[in-house]
Amino acid sequence: MARIGIDIRCLAEGRRTGVEEYTLNLLAHLFEIDKENEYVLFFNSFRSSKTDFSWLKKYSNASLKKFSFPNKLLNFLFWYLDWPKIDRMIGGADIIFMPNIIFGSVSRKTKLILTIHDLSFERYPETFSRKRRLWHIFINTRKICRRADRIIAVSDSTKNDLESLYKIPSEKIQTIHSGISDKFRIIDRNDEKLIKVKEKYNLPYKFILYLGTIEPRKNIVGIIKAFDQLQKFAEKNNLEEISKYKLVIAGSKGWMPKKIFSEIEKSACRDKIIRASFIADEDKEYVFNLASLFVYPSFFEGFGFPSLEAMRCGVPVIVSNNSSLPEVVGRAGILIDPDKPGEIYAAMKEIISNRELKEKLVAEGLKQAEKFNWKKTAEEFLEVLK
Repeated sequence: MARIGIDIRCLAEGRRTGVEEYTLNLLAHLFEIDKENEYVLFFNSFRSSKTDFSWLKKYSNASLKKFSFPNKLLNFLFWYLDWPKIDRMIGGADIIFMPNIIFGSVSRKTKLILTIHDLSFERYPETFSRKRRLWHIFINTRKICRRADRIIAVSDSTKNDLESLYKIPSEKIQTIHSGISDKFRIIDRNDEKLIKVKEKYNLPYKFILYLGTIEPRKNIVGIIKAFDQLQKFAEKNNLEEISKYKLVIAGSKGWMPKKIFSEIEKSACRDKIIRASFIADEDKEYVFNLASLFVYPSFFEGFGFPSLEAMRCGVPVIVSNNSSLPEVVGRAGILIDPDKPGEIYAAMKEIISNRELKEKLVAEGLKQAEKFNWKKTAEEFLEVLK
């Protein structure tokens, strides 16, 4: 039996972005299948945290060690003094697992496993704020990766970036695809909650959906430009069926969102663009089911959960032809060049106009999404631990 420490500070903000989704789902399935090892979760939050840990009570081999140091002080100590050691803070550990990049320090005798979701900050630094770029410089991801005994890459795309940008030996990296929750599914059209969610977020009858963080890397400006083209085409050709569609941009604010909001304001179709802020986790599958089409033309993705979630809900998807998205979506979606809004527009128009294509994409999407499940992810991760 091994004693394994897991750094879960990424859960402190209580949001359900990609890293949080990954951490919560991986750990729940890992604790479910592994009854041999002991798991100790390291958590620090200076302020009172709203993070819910009640789900841990059902696992007898998992415990929580909570600390309340000021985060800036703790990060400074990790960065400047390489102290304190996380494994010692939790009473010793054979292995420390970090499910994302964060300031930390681990004893030399303790094995370190690290998950890298993407190197977007290396590939597209201009899509990050100055503060965030400085954070990545100080944390020194390259150094942490070289210290790690094993690195989990969530996609082959991320694995290739680790090898090419950081010169990490291939044998040190293992690709383990993330999973997707079973809650994402096709929901019966008579389900009463569909109507409640539609009214809660003021969603239209027919709409094209983007759901994700509102930040430049997601290429939301490209979606707005493509939607403008779609509406101009509908108006010019008097196509009422297409002109009925609206665009819903849903998700919480990330870095540098001002340009995106400015693009909405100057859009000729701004009255058809609906801004839905943070979508509650329990409502996401309903929002997907209400959508006619999902668009996710990111400039870069380490994995891209929303595209798979949409596919599981029977929604056709349009995604970028770069980074991990072709690997995750496969032939089940339409791949476009994110630098060309015209391609996004053409894909939107084709799916809306071509019923046969739409049905084909839905069927292929359901089939492709079945390849990704958290139990499989946890089983492959457990093999790395062994």
